[in-house]
Amino acid sequence: MSMKKLINKELIIGVSVIAAIVILFFGIEYLKGINMFSPANFYYVDYENVSGLEVSAPVQIDGFKVGQVREISFDYDNPGKIKVLLAVDKKLRLPEDSYASLNSTLMGGGYVEISMGKSKKFLEVGSNILSGASNGLMEKLSKDVMPSVNSILPRIDSLVYNLNQLTGDPALGLAIKRLDGISANLNQVSLNAVQMSQSLNGTLRKDVPVVMANARHITTRFDSVSANLLTLSDQLKSLPINSTMENVNELTDNLKKFSNQLNDPNSTLGLLTTDPELYNKLNRVTADIDSLIVDIKKNPKRYISIKLL
Repeated sequence: MSMKKLINKELIIGVSVIAAIVILFFGIEYLKGINMFSPANFYYVDYENVSGLEVSAPVQIDGFKVGQVREISFDYDNPGKIKVLLAVDKKLRLPEDSYASLNSTLMGGGYVEISMGKSKKFLEVGSNILSGASNGLMEKLSKDVMPSVNSILPRIDSLVYNLNQLTGDPALGLAIKRLDGISANLNQVSLNAVQMSQSLNGTLRKDVPVVMANARHITTRFDSVSANLLTLSDQLKSLPINSTMENVNELTDNLKKFSNQLNDPNSTLGLLTTDPELYNKLNRVTADIDSLIVDIKKNPKRYISIKLL
């Protein structure tokens, strides 16, 4: 019985140790991000430099994770080549002209970017994928950004030089002093405006009651004038305007008739105004009467005889 118990204890200990080792192995792989129970297809890719790439690094297509790096080993049969084992989604099928490029993030970590080809033939599982050129972030910066930065640097130097010239110019100090003077003048103007506003408010407080009293007085006078106008209007309404207008119209007709008679050469008034012979005769008669009066004044005895009894 003691031997059986000892064997049972040793068996339990051995099984426990093996289970712990298995759990430890799968736990470490799980912590690395490797799911051993997930079905996957395996492909190989050869690189000359895998700086920054580690096991469990993501494998992406257009930024979407489709797998991860399972192994990184040095290819002793081909010195200078490093073989990388990729585990990708079981459903993913890669065309023959696809290639895998090694990229790096800003923090220095590496990942594999698969560019899908257009071939209708697909790679066999376990075959090699073509390796593409490395498109690390720093390489992109050196190729795309640095030329632009280098072209901008001379302009920045000239800008800094111009700023130094501007800040060292004595005219800038004078301009700043003038601006200070202008600012002080503006402050003084603002204070004067405030004082003027306060004085105007005080004046208005004093004068507004007087003005309002005068306005009320003027309003009273307007009321009396309006009443007088109403009275005048009533008086005008009571006047015999119609009869007056009839008399004016009759007088106008008479004047018109008189004017027509004066202009008519056949009428008596027309003859008096238009006959030159009548005019001459009247002149002669007037002259004769005038000479007669003169003669009477000179010789009154000839025309007047006075007899005394």
